[in-house]
Amino acid sequence: MSIFDWFAKQEKSGPPVQQEQYKEREIADGLWTKCTECGTLTYTKDLKANQLVCKECGYHFRMESSERIVQLIDNNTWKPLSEKLSPLDPLKFCDRKPYSDRIKDTQEKTGLIDAVQTGTGLIDGLPVALGVMDFRFMGGSMGSVVGEKLCRLIEYATKKRFPVVIFCASGGARMQEGMLSLMQMAKISGALEKHRNAKLLYISVLTHPTTGGVTASFAMLGDIILAEPNATIGFAGRRVIEQTLREKLPNKFQTSEYLLKHGFVDSIIIRTQQKKMLSQLISIHQPFLPVLPLLNRNSDYLLDNEL
Repeated sequence: MSIFDWFAKQEKSGPPVQQEQYKEREIADGLWTKCTECGTLTYTKDLKANQLVCKECGYHFRMESSERIVQLIDNNTWKPLSEKLSPLDPLKFCDRKPYSDRIKDTQEKTGLIDAVQTGTGLIDGLPVALGVMDFRFMGGSMGSVVGEKLCRLIEYATKKRFPVVIFCASGGARMQEGMLSLMQMAKISGALEKHRNAKLLYISVLTHPTTGGVTASFAMLGDIILAEPNATIGFAGRRVIEQTLREKLPNKFQTSEYLLKHGFVDSIIIRTQQKKMLSQLISIHQPFLPVLPLLNRNSDYLLDNEL
């Protein structure tokens, strides 16, 4: 018997009291979260209270769409739009597994129907049409459902004269839907053009990561483009660009800080200040917003039955 086996045996055969004390010292899973940037251990509860931003280095952890909606929208004012739209598999696409099976597995894992949640609500009492992408659902890829939900959101906002805010988090177009995915770029851009012609506000917020066809369309079409710190923002990957140009790219290339320096982003806003910033921007740019029955937060003034 090795010395390690002997210690293991002694631990298992120790007094019951000693075993109970050992169990009490065990730390429950998920109690602590380690920052991937600075390595600091933080109580998960405290981290969530700070909107998943590390207090030591300011690193922004990836946030789920439902968490972001709770962070931004006033209590009891969120009204989801087109929440029952579900993706299909018109191409019968199959890679390592059928696309239809991949959709079902991801839906069960995330609790989402697709990679974006859309709806209306109030931000500090001001109405807004909000779309929030979720990277957990197949990398936040933009398929036909994502495009349709965002188009319906924008068209509804144009009709009601609401500002539109879209939080982007995506790896790009969804390859399993082929051309049906790529056409969503023009489809959403067209809806935004009508919104702009109506002299209404559109704010895009770029989170980590925002790449591919999303960057090439609605992510960069905002009247005001905001970004979270150290977010990866770009179209093609760094390696592809370097191999194409045959030269080394600058450090921090395709980050929100690099894009701010070169004029592609208007401002970098930390997550804990985003609600305040959005409220200020909406109030400044749209002082003619319709008067809302704020005394009755449970009314259906933000949602038409046909949606």
